[in-house]
Amino acid sequence: MGESFPGTPPSVRPLEDRLDSWKEIAAYLNRDVTTVQRWEKREGMPVYRHLHDRMGSVYAFRTDLDTWARSRNLRAGQENGNDAASPNTVTLPPHSAMWTSLTKWTIILPLAAMAAALTIGASVWFQRTEYFWRNPIADARFQTVTDFDGVEEAAAVSRDGQFVAFLSDRDGQMDVWVTQVGSGQFHNLTRGSAPELVNPSVRTVGFSPDGSFVTFWVRKKGGPSGGDISIWAVPTLGGQPKPYLEGVAEFDWSRDASRLTYHTPGPGDPLFVSDDGRRSEGRPIFTAPAGLHSHFPLWAPNAAFIYFVQGSLPDKLDIWRITPAGGTPERITSHSGRVSYPVLLDQRTLIYLASDPDGSGPWLYSLDVKRRIPHRLTSGLDRYTSLAASADGRRLVLTLASPKRTLWRLRIADAPAEASAATRISLTTGTGFSPRLAPNYLVYVSSTGTTESIWKLANGTDTELWSGQGARIFGGPAISPDGRYIAFSVRQHGQTLLYVVQADGTNARMVTDSLDLQGAPAWAPDGQSITSAAGDHGVPHLFRVPVDGRSPALFVREYSVDPAWAPDGRFVVYSGPDIGTTFSVKAVTAEAAVHPLPALTLTRGARHLTFLPGGRALVLLRGEIQHKNLWLIDLETSAERQLTNLTPDFDIRDFDISPDGREVVLERVQEHSDVVLLDLPRP
Repeated sequence: MGESFPGTPPSVRPLEDRLDSWKEIAAYLNRDVTTVQRWEKREGMPVYRHLHDRMGSVYAFRTDLDTWARSRNLRAGQENGNDAASPNTVTLPPHSAMWTSLTKWTIILPLAAMAAALTIGASVWFQRTEYFWRNPIADARFQTVTDFDGVEEAAAVSRDGQFVAFLSDRDGQMDVWVTQVGSGQFHNLTRGSAPELVNPSVRTVGFSPDGSFVTFWVRKKGGPSGGDISIWAVPTLGGQPKPYLEGVAEFDWSRDASRLTYHTPGPGDPLFVSDDGRRSEGRPIFTAPAGLHSHFPLWAPNAAFIYFVQGSLPDKLDIWRITPAGGTPERITSHSGRVSYPVLLDQRTLIYLASDPDGSGPWLYSLDVKRRIPHRLTSGLDRYTSLAASADGRRLVLTLASPKRTLWRLRIADAPAEASAATRISLTTGTGFSPRLAPNYLVYVSSTGTTESIWKLANGTDTELWSGQGARIFGGPAISPDGRYIAFSVRQHGQTLLYVVQADGTNARMVTDSLDLQGAPAWAPDGQSITSAAGDHGVPHLFRVPVDGRSPALFVREYSVDPAWAPDGRFVVYSGPDIGTTFSVKAVTAEAAVHPLPALTLTRGARHLTFLPGGRALVLLRGEIQHKNLWLIDLETSAERQLTNLTPDFDIRDFDISPDGREVVLERVQEHSDVVLLDLPRP
C-alpha cells in the first residue's frame, strides 16, 4: 500500500504504530514539541488531524515518520539546540543514522578548519600591519621655541624637560644657546669662544644627567686628526666652558646615570661602556666594519641594550642595537637611508629621523622595537634635522628646517675672492643645486615637491632636459668631454639608475640599473665609459660602466667614491672612507695601479673634486664641516692657494670650474630653521 501524506486519511494500520499526540510524536523523534510542530509546518512532516476534534488533536505513524526522515535527509542533530540523549530516542535504520552522522561531520570539520585558518590569518595580518598601532604623537601639543632669522640646529632637552639647548648663529657665529621652556629668554653660553661646533652626523648638544651642564661636541680649528675631537661642557646657568670627555665624539648616560656609553672618532667609531663615568681603557664592545660608521649611541630605559646608527655616510644607514657586554649587533630598521637621532619614549617605542627610499626627507618615524614596522609620523614637506626627548618620553624637541639653494658666479683671480664679488644666477626654477659647467652652457638640478629634474641654462634661457616622477638625482650630473652628453644617477622606485641624455634633452636612456650606485658619476676622458661608485656589501667601489650597454666592470677594489679623471686620462682621483670627520684623497692610474698624490685630508661634506685645464692642479673645498672655501692644489709641487674668502653665512655645498679655468659656479645653501617642542599627553 502506498505512503500516506499529511491531510490524507491513512490506511488501516496496527494501533501500536500510531502516535496520538504532539507529545508522543516529539518523544519518538527525541525532540521537543515546538521543534516537531515546526517540522510539520515547514518541512512537511506527516501528521494527521482528527477533523471533528480540536485543532491540537493530532496523530502520526512511526513508519511514516521514518520514511519522511529518510526522504528529507533530516539532520536531526542540527535542527534542535537540545542535543541531550534520552532513553526514548528513536533508532532510525542503521544506514540513515550513519549517513546523518557523516553528513554532520563532513560539514562541521571544514567549517571548523576554515574558522581556525581565518583566526590565524587575522592574527598574522593584525601583527604585520599593526592594525591597532597608534601614532605616539597624534595628540601632541606643538609649541615653537625659537623664531630667529638664520639657523638653529642640534636641539637637546634636559632629562626633566625644563631646559632646551641648541646651536644657533643668532649672534653671527655658531654658538651654544639655552632657554628655560616657557620663559622666552635665550642665553648664549659660548659667545664665540668654542672651536668648531657643527657636525650633523652626530648628536652634538646634550645635557649632563642632572641638567646642571650643557654638553657639546668640538673640533679644534685646523686639526685634521680624530684626536682633536672632544666633548666639552658649560654650566646651564652660564659659566666657563671646560673639557667634559676628552677624545670622545658622542656619549649617553644610562637612565640611572650609573653607566656611560661613548664612541671615539677612530676608524669604525669604537663603542665603549664605562661603569665609573670616565673613559675606559678596556676594549670596545663594538667597532663598525672598515669604511662604515657607528653614531648616536642610546641606552634602552632598562639598560638591556645600547641602540646606535650604523652604516655608510651620509645615506646608507640604519638603527642597530647591542648588549652592553658586546656581541653581534642586531638590526632594528631597514631604511638604508639617511637615519639619525634615535630616541626611546618607553621600552618599545622608538622615534627617529629617516629619509624615504627616494632620498626625500628626513622625516619623523616611529616603530615598535619588537614588531619593527616603521611608520612615518609626519606628512607634507617639513624637513627635520634633529630630535631629542626628556627622560619620561613626554616631551620631544626637534629642529624644523627649510633650506634654500641658489647658484652664484665668481671670477677666479690671483687673490682670494670675497663673497661681495659673487653674482647670483637668475633661474626660472628659483632654486638650483649641483651645478656643472660646459663651454657654452650650465647644467643644474632643480626640485619640485618630491621630484627632481635636470635643467640647462644657455644664452639666458632655462630648459628642462629630464624629469622623472618621484626621482631623486644624487651626486650631481656629469658633462661628457665633448659637451654633447650628460650623465646622472637617479634614485627612483627603490632602485638606483644611471642615465645618459643628449645636451639638448633628447634620447635619454638608461645605461645601467644593475648597480647600487653611490656618489657622483664621472666621464672617462675618451667618452666611452662612465666611472661611478657602487655599493658592495655596504662598501663603495669604483666601477667602469660602458655607455654602449656592456656590463659594468669593477675598477678600484678599495673604498672609493666620487671620482674625477685627469683631462689626459692618465689617472683618476677619488675620496676614501671617512675617519672621524675627515677623509683622504687618493688616485689610481687607468690600469688601477696606485698613483702618487700630495697628502690630502679633507673635511666631511667636501667630496667634489675637479681639475683645472691641463690637469696639473686640483680644485677642492677645504674648511669646517659647515663652512668651507675653495682651494687650489698643485699636484706637482704640492703648493696650495686659497681661491675664495667667503663669510661664515656663505655656505658652499657644491661647485664647478669652467672649462677655461677662469670662472667658478657655487651652490650656496641658506638654512632657516626653528626649534619646536612636542608635548605628549600622559597615558
